[in-house]
Amino acid sequence: MGEKTESVAFMVESIIGCKWSLHLLKLCAEGYRRPSEFLKASPGLTAKVMNERLRKMLKFGILNRTVYGEKPPFEVEYTFTPFGRRFMNLIDEVRRLQEELDAR
Repeated sequence: MGEKTESVAFMVESIIGCKWSLHLLKLCAEGYRRPSEFLKASPGLTAKVMNERLRKMLKFGILNRTVYGEKPPFEVEYTFTPFGRRFMNLIDEVRRLQEELDAR
């Protein structure tokens, strides 16, 4: 039998439940790719928390991680997977619903 996959509901809860996950996804959507860019654009975010959240999104199949270079220092970039782009539609819809509620 194949490996058990996480439920989409669990993924959504795990990602939406953490402000840094949402923030990192927003940065990816805006074109940020490198960990150093994420940290510069995120006052208060530590490298430890960033790496933890990125690992979770890799595990869920939301992001791809690409390493460039043969020896240190390596360059690392994160990009959306096709599933991750679809997942972002859910996040965008949550944002739109919140904006609608705020406007009332």
